[in-house]
Amino acid sequence: MSEGIKEQSGLSEAAAQSRASVLRSRAESYIALSRHDAAIADLTESITLAPDNARAWRLRGESHRVIERYDAALEDFDEALKLEPDSAYALGSRGQTYAALGRLDDAMADFEHALTLSPGSLWILEAKADALVDLDRLDEALAEHAKIISLDEDLAYSWVARGDLYQRMNLYTEAIDDYTKALETDPEYVRALSRRGEAYRMTDQYDEALADLNRALELDPENDRAYGSRGAVLSEMGDDEAALKDLNRAIELDARYIWAYRVRGEILQELDRHEEAVADFSQALHLEFGD
Repeated sequence: MSEGIKEQSGLSEAAAQSRASVLRSRAESYIALSRHDAAIADLTESITLAPDNARAWRLRGESHRVIERYDAALEDFDEALKLEPDSAYALGSRGQTYAALGRLDDAMADFEHALTLSPGSLWILEAKADALVDLDRLDEALAEHAKIISLDEDLAYSWVARGDLYQRMNLYTEAIDDYTKALETDPEYVRALSRRGEAYRMTDQYDEALADLNRALELDPENDRAYGSRGAVLSEMGDDEAALKDLNRAIELDARYIWAYRVRGEILQELDRHEEAVADFSQALHLEFGD
């Protein structure tokens, strides 16, 4: 610590280092509690007292990233990497920040470097897979998901993540298989139930879809996506009034749920309720395209 900082803090070198250490530790608890502004305040003081601590820069960068202050996050990760150039954590987090900014080539470079240092890091592999999806390199993304699953087949989330990618690729049978694997590990995994229900809907397996979506909503009564999917299933099964009830609830829960407006508009159109249908289609266009 420089003499100027010591004079400003009024602390000896040892006391300054001790205070900085406690502030870093408290910040980690603030981060765990999602109190990121409090964490940033502690870490800013910690950095002032002990500017050569890479962990403080990295933690502050992570808090900035989580609350979407991406430019500040990049500055902090850059400082952390000056101090610890081979920090897989800082590289992975900076890669996530680049990805959030749409700088996908920079993100991929950081992920690749991080994985040479920590090849079994699941969260970095997942972030790389997400970036590959954004780059429309879907087969490569699938290969990354296969690596993730091979490292720990008991992680339900990993099966769901690959299932979501299969669903995006319209490979619904494969998606259903992966969601089923996730549910074997965690039978009450709401996202797996909801997404498998949607995949069943896309393959015209309406009874199976309805069973999954009913269970998802039993477990999570405010799951807007499950309501939207169940509304579409009920419509396909000929129960338009129940479908509209579900879609109304989905939109109550998320007023920006574009797909729900579109599906509700189509049902209203079939029921010759054209003024209401026009309003829903107009809202969908407004939300997606700014019309």
